[in-house]
Amino acid sequence: MIGATALRKSLSFLLYGLLYLTCLCSLTSCSVWNHFFGSNIEGITIRHAKGIDDLEKPSNAPYCKVDCTVPLTAITKPEIFVYKSQRRLMVVQDGVLVRDFQVGLGPRVTGDKAFRGDGRTPEGDYYVCVRNPNSRFYKSLGLNYPLPKHAEKGLATGNIGLDEFRQIVEAYDSKTKPPWNTALGGEIFIHGGGASEDWTLGCVAVYNRAMDELFEVVPVGTPVHIFP
Repeated sequence: MIGATALRKSLSFLLYGLLYLTCLCSLTSCSVWNHFFGSNIEGITIRHAKGIDDLEKPSNAPYCKVDCTVPLTAITKPEIFVYKSQRRLMVVQDGVLVRDFQVGLGPRVTGDKAFRGDGRTPEGDYYVCVRNPNSRFYKSLGLNYPLPKHAEKGLATGNIGLDEFRQIVEAYDSKTKPPWNTALGGEIFIHGGGASEDWTLGCVAVYNRAMDELFEVVPVGTPVHIFP
């Protein structure tokens, strides 16, 4: 009799445990939850959710080795690579891929940014020019968009004047923040807020836990390369 009672209790605990896990999985798959926080496997690194070997390696991949277990304290010379078509942000150090995050972009994914409000995430070689620990979207790293190449096109099309063109070129040469109030747009950031969809105005969005790691290891001046 005692054995039967113990068995019933054990089966009850098992049933409740299965129900709890089902509810937890449903919660972490919710799009609203994931948008801001990410699930248990998202937001830290893609490697934890899916093996790096299962993902297509970009043809111009900047790494020859993968080690996403490198502690943050050992990431002292990071370089960031964003591949828009794959929705990936890679952190590379000395030829080693040390972090690989999912990203959300602007709604018009194809093509380089050309003007304010075009919904595109810019492409090219940038650097981090500002850091904001109290961003509207959790934390953020500002990029030095627009580049001289954007200024040249803007000047040729009449979207900006000669003075604005010179300010953009001078900021690039001095590695400072370019003017962000021209018709070319500005305030392009890597920021938190979620990466479940392409929802930004042109920024690169990651999950907040990924942003915590990036903000800890990425100083002003860090190179950022954004590819189609």
